Amino acid sequence: MTFRTVYSSLRDQIELEQFTGFIDALERLYPAVHAGLTREHVNGHALLFKWAGTRPDAGSKPTVLMAHYDVVPVDTRDDWTHPGFSGHQDGEYVWGRGALDDKGAVVAILGAIESLLNQGFAPGYDIYLSFGNNEETAGDSAVVAAALLNERGVRPWLVLDEGGAVAEKAFPGLNVPAAVIGVAEKGILELELLTRSPGGHASTPPRMGATARLAQAIMALEENPFPSSMPAPIVEMLRRIGNHSSFALRLVTANMWAFKPLVKQAFALVGDETRALTRTTVAITQLEGSKASNVLASTARANANIRIAVGETVDGVVEKVREIIDDPGVELTVRSGHDPSPLSLFDNEQFALLTRCVAASYPQAMVTPYVQTGATDARNFTGICPAVYRFSPLLMDDGDRASLHAVNEKVRISSLGAGVVFYRELIQGLR
Repeated sequence: MTFRTVYSSLRDQIELEQFTGFIDALERLYPAVHAGLTREHVNGHALLFKWAGTRPDAGSKPTVLMAHYDVVPVDTRDDWTHPGFSGHQDGEYVWGRGALDDKGAVVAILGAIESLLNQGFAPGYDIYLSFGNNEETAGDSAVVAAALLNERGVRPWLVLDEGGAVAEKAFPGLNVPAAVIGVAEKGILELELLTRSPGGHASTPPRMGATARLAQAIMALEENPFPSSMPAPIVEMLRRIGNHSSFALRLVTANMWAFKPLVKQAFALVGDETRALTRTTVAITQLEGSKASNVLASTARANANIRIAVGETVDGVVEKVREIIDDPGVELTVRSGHDPSPLSLFDNEQFALLTRCVAASYPQAMVTPYVQTGATDARNFTGICPAVYRFSPLLMDDGDRASLHAVNEKVRISSLGAGVVFYRELIQGLR
């Protein structure tokens, strides 16, 4: 059974039968879950399960476990080792779009609950499962689900969604896997850059036409990155990494008050992942100019996908972009945007529970807070819960992480098993 649950902002491009087929398959594959929990559809094809607790005060300490089952498309021109929607298993990996992002978490959560139900387990407090159907397009299903729980007076003690993972070789000098748990996520801003000129025939181009002016603005953003910063979760992450690394690195991370400028520079040089942790990033993702090869563009557009660092805001970032470009001829329009999420604590009972669950499923891993660089559905739950975390209990090396939204996405079968152990431990720890 394979299902191409690719969500699109253009409704006529969504294969609804793939979504309904996936939901029907879950019911066949996890009969105990569907017999023991209530299930309702939210906003069409998102799912909200409730596993009622047995305590008299079962609703006083509810937990929400989140994942999404929609996926990004597969480009048929790409050279996949196994077809992108094949679900091929080679004994070590399951190959296919969504294996890591995020169907792996869906099946690990359901597998854990199915096994617990078959053993006669019942939770003390209410547990909700919120499975999104349009996370990849920053859709509204999670907004609707959070609003629905809010209307019902549900105030979660813990919300856990995708985000961090058990990362191998993620940091220089660290020889054990790092279980990075997101305690916040960066904001997102879709900013349009627009330039105008009279247009005309390409045989008589003017100086600094629309496309040249746009290119100049783009290069200004490329050559003038936003300043780096070290929010508290990143400082704590470095301290914990240092505790598992060489003496020299431990010396640096234990004295961040003295070495912070040096560490900021190092993060900018080590790689894209570490650089994104410490600053607002700007990626030009779409360009548009003339409709014909021999016609000058009367307008030129670019879309800047901006990930906003913790401590900054949409309004502040727009003004900074305007300052960097320094050209009144470049029009800036906010297409969509939201500020970074609030910080969740990492010295509380909830984070301690997640740490114990990692120890049960990946005993060799160190656990650390960090800032999630991508957006998740979890940001929509921060209004009803102060303890929102982002972590998928799946082991990923550099190649695995690089396959997210790319070619040859795959998940280790052993990692799915460890994910089931993680969620079993978590659910049993909520009693």
